[in-house]
Amino acid sequence: MMLWITIKVALRSLWANRMRSILAMLGIIIGVGAVIFVLSLVAAAKADMMGRITAMGTNLLVVSPGQRGTGGVMSGTQQNLTADDAEALLAKIPQIRDLAPVVRGNVQAKRLAKNSRTSLMGTTVTYFPIRSFEVEKGRLFNDADCDAMSRVAVIGATTATNLFGTEEPCNQVIKLNSINFRVIGVLKSKGDQGWFNPDDQVLVPYTVAMKQIVGVDHLNEIDIRANNEADLDTIMDRATKLLRKRHHLQEDQDNDFSIRNQAEMLKTADSMNQVLALLAGGIASISLLVGGIGIMNIMLVTVTERTREIGVRKAIGAKNGDILRQFLIEAVVMSGSGGAIGVLSGFVLAAILSRVTSLQASVSLFSVALGLGFSMGVGVFFGFYPASRAARLDPIEALRYE
Repeated sequence: MMLWITIKVALRSLWANRMRSILAMLGIIIGVGAVIFVLSLVAAAKADMMGRITAMGTNLLVVSPGQRGTGGVMSGTQQNLTADDAEALLAKIPQIRDLAPVVRGNVQAKRLAKNSRTSLMGTTVTYFPIRSFEVEKGRLFNDADCDAMSRVAVIGATTATNLFGTEEPCNQVIKLNSINFRVIGVLKSKGDQGWFNPDDQVLVPYTVAMKQIVGVDHLNEIDIRANNEADLDTIMDRATKLLRKRHHLQEDQDNDFSIRNQAEMLKTADSMNQVLALLAGGIASISLLVGGIGIMNIMLVTVTERTREIGVRKAIGAKNGDILRQFLIEAVVMSGSGGAIGVLSGFVLAAILSRVTSLQASVSLFSVALGLGFSMGVGVFFGFYPASRAARLDPIEALRYE
């Protein structure tokens, strides 16, 4: 009962100086709102990044040629990966489920009066399941198309829009660097990946790309999808030994290729997001610190203004603990109210973010508990000194105060 009376007195005191109380709470409101918003933003960015990486394929290894140069000065990429390397990997390592040789380049794609500079990908039919592509219209090219060097193409959704608009692309002819190709399929949209847009590309059989468009006899990469139960590290080790043997590398020579693990990319991205969350949360917490200092300042002013009131309360029997509790509750109520308003503002900002961007921000219970708990802790920490100062006032001196 006494606690409720103390809370009512605290609320009445804050309401009597509501403008000052609101200004004191502003730092807490901004701090908690920033913490809620930043954590929801980081969570949304993490989900988006993980989704984009996963969309490029899971259980994936990518073999790329190494850098070329001497004395630590790199002058380009080696041209040492071949189709025979890809066939050897598939034949010698049974844990490999699918494998796709890849030749990359850029082409000028043209159809009637429309043209677009787009990415070219020469590969096999296995590339599509490895990289989680799905066909929306038409069909994919097959092994027979690769063997026959058929001039057929599968295009991304953005490329289809750029070249055909609302027309039907399938069975239409486009020119790739002035060479006629027949469009046999359109891929489902995957969204822009930032560094690369998988929807803006043309995919053709790698034999055609190597011989007729790019004009090379080497591969830019080899994509490998392992069996679900396979150990990626074991496959990487076996692939490394096999390629070193095929490239005639001595024991003291460095690899002239590199093998990247998609799982490692996911772990790296997750670690980066955790660091970003800590950094952003720390920056947002500075606002809470500033808000706490503001509350302590206001409470010190309040103690000075109510010195005679404190003297009267002590004269009629109030103990030091009663005075301490009253002013501490005022500080906690002030910071807690600011924290509640901050949580609401965080929800509003997260909703606005989801509406104006492609990120799907959502506020977690953890961030709400963290914001409210932090704001209450700030109230206790920064309110204790003014409260203890009020409790230590001598009642006689307090009654004399004007």
